Amino acid sequence: MSIKKLGFMVLTVSILQACTWVQLTPEGEKVRILNANEVSKCEYLGQTTSSTAASVAGINRHPNAVRDELESLARNSAINLDGDTIVADGEISEGKLNFKVYRCVPR
Repeated sequence: MSIKKLGFMVLTVSILQACTWVQLTPEGEKVRILNANEVSKCEYLGQTTSSTAASVAGINRHPNAVRDELESLARNSAINLDGDTIVADGEISEGKLNFKVYRCVPR
C-alpha cells in the first residue's frame, strides 16, 4: 500500500470518528440538557434510551461525538413524552445511554 493511500485512509477514519450523523429536529432543539440537581422542581415524565455506533470500522469514535449524538437522539425522543428537559442517567456503555425526561417549563 502506498503512503498516499495509507494517509488517505487515516484521514478518512479520523474524520469519521468525529462525525455526528444525528440531526436535531426543530422540536428537539427546544429540549434542554440539565444535571440531576437542576430538575428538583420539574415533573418527571419517564425515560428514554439512546443508542449509536461507538466505533466505525473497528475504530472507536471520539467520545464527544458519541455523547453529542446520544444527547441529540434523547432530545428528539423527549418530545414523544411531552418533555422539555433531559438528564443523563449513568454513563455511556457500548454506545448506549439512558436519559430521564422532565417537564420543567409550565404550559
